Amino acid sequence: MERKTNIPLGIGWMLITLFLFVSMDAIAKYISKDYPIAQIVWARFFFHFVILSILLNRALPTIFKTAKPKLQLFRSALMLGNSFLMITALKYMPLADFSSILLTTPIIVTALSYPLLGERVGVYRWLAVLIGFIGALIVIQPGTDVMTASSLIALASAFCYAFYQIATRKLSSTDSTMTTLLYSGVVGTFVMSIWAPFEWVAPDLVGWLLLSSIGALGALSHWCLIRAFSMAPVAVITPFGYTNIIWATFYGYILFDDLPGIWTITGAAIIISSGLYILYREHRLRGNHNAS
Repeated sequence: MERKTNIPLGIGWMLITLFLFVSMDAIAKYISKDYPIAQIVWARFFFHFVILSILLNRALPTIFKTAKPKLQLFRSALMLGNSFLMITALKYMPLADFSSILLTTPIIVTALSYPLLGERVGVYRWLAVLIGFIGALIVIQPGTDVMTASSLIALASAFCYAFYQIATRKLSSTDSTMTTLLYSGVVGTFVMSIWAPFEWVAPDLVGWLLLSSIGALGALSHWCLIRAFSMAPVAVITPFGYTNIIWATFYGYILFDDLPGIWTITGAAIIISSGLYILYREHRLRGNHNAS
C-alpha cells in the first residue's frame, strides 16, 4: 500500500485526535467514581467494536485481513494496556497532571523513531529529548510527597502510548485505516469481556450513555490518529500532541474544579519547548534536504 504524504492534513488530524482523546479521558475520569476500571475499559473497546461492526457490516471479514497479523495483535495489546493504565491513573490524579505527564509521549516517540522506524535523530534532537525528560521529572517530582503511584502509572501509560504510535506508523504502510481500527476493538473487547463481569456494576441510563460515549470517542479518536500517521512522519506530527494540555486544563476546571499547580505548569512548559524544538529541527533538516 503506497503511503501518501500530506503533512498539513496529518497535523490537522492530529489536532482533532487530541481533542477527542482528552474528551474521552474526561468522561472516563468522571465515571471512575461509580464504575470499576475494568468495566470502563470494557466499554471503551466493546462500543468501539459495535460501532465498527455496524459501519462495516458485510465488509467485516474482508477488512479483518491484514498483511501483518502479529504486529496488529501487538499494537492492539499496547492499546489495551495503555487504556487500562490511563484510566487507572486518571481515577487518582488531576486530569491536567495526567496530561502533563502524557506530554512526554512525543519525546519518547522521537527517541524510539530511529531504532524502530529508521527515522534519523540527530544530536540536537537527542538533547531536546533529555530536556523533555527533565520536564517530566519536574512534574512527577521524584523523592517528594508529590510523586505517587498514579504518577508512575501515568508515565508507564506514556511509554505504552509511544510504542503504540510507532506500531501504528509501521502498519499505515501495509494495512488500511479500518483494518487497524478493527483489530483494536476486537482484541480489547475479547480480553475485557472475560475480565469485566467479575467487577460489574449495573449502569443506569446515564451510565450506559457515558460508557458508550467512551467507546464512540475512542473509535473516532483512533481513526483520526491512524489517518494522521498515514500522512506524515511520526517526529513531525507528534509534537502537536501538546495541545492536549489545553483541553485537559479546560475539562479539569469545568468538571472537577482542578487547576494545574506551578510545578505542573513549569514541567509542561519545558516538555512542550523541547518538543517544539524537535519540530523546528525536523523542518530545518527537511528544508536543507529539499534545497540539496
